[in-house]
Amino acid sequence: MIDFTQYFKGHSLAESSELNELLSQVKLVNVKRGEVLQHRGDDAKHAYFVRSGLLRSFSVDEKGKEHVFMFAPEGWIISDIQSTAMQSPAVLSIDALEDTEVEVIRADIFEELVNKHMGSHPDFAGLELNRLLRRIAVLQKRVLLLLSASATERYQEFITTYPNLQQRVSQRLIASYLGITPEALSRIRVELIKSERSASI
Repeated sequence: MIDFTQYFKGHSLAESSELNELLSQVKLVNVKRGEVLQHRGDDAKHAYFVRSGLLRSFSVDEKGKEHVFMFAPEGWIISDIQSTAMQSPAVLSIDALEDTEVEVIRADIFEELVNKHMGSHPDFAGLELNRLLRRIAVLQKRVLLLLSASATERYQEFITTYPNLQQRVSQRLIASYLGITPEALSRIRVELIKSERSASI
């Protein structure tokens, strides 16, 4: 089981009193499958660190159709970065796809504590910058895939990003994440299975 302490493990902040200050702001919450942690339009926005289980963030368009933005299995942090950065109401909803144990901290408090200790802990600053750049890179890659990659390429990238989620997430939700229909996803899976069998002969 992964927690915030392990998230910060490996640099000086992990051994300091500042970590206790951060952890004192963290609340452990057990969430039932289907429970919504954040609704679009909420003012109180949080960062959720998944210890066990599975969360997702999503938006709903004018026609009432859901669009999955990301999944967050064990060891992932999920939040509404845009609304936190812009200090605006939440644009994403977050709910639980499984019974989930999460560590919850207000996103603004987390950001404040991170900024506070950037100067005194250079290794922490470097680690957080690296994580931020990685998240930006992932998001950029996702946008480019949606713009130019085939549905099959997007599905293969999903498998790479979330190697253990195919059996945990419904075909409908995976299709929503990929921006295709469940029927199209089913055809892609069949074609990939055929290709794998042909290659093994």
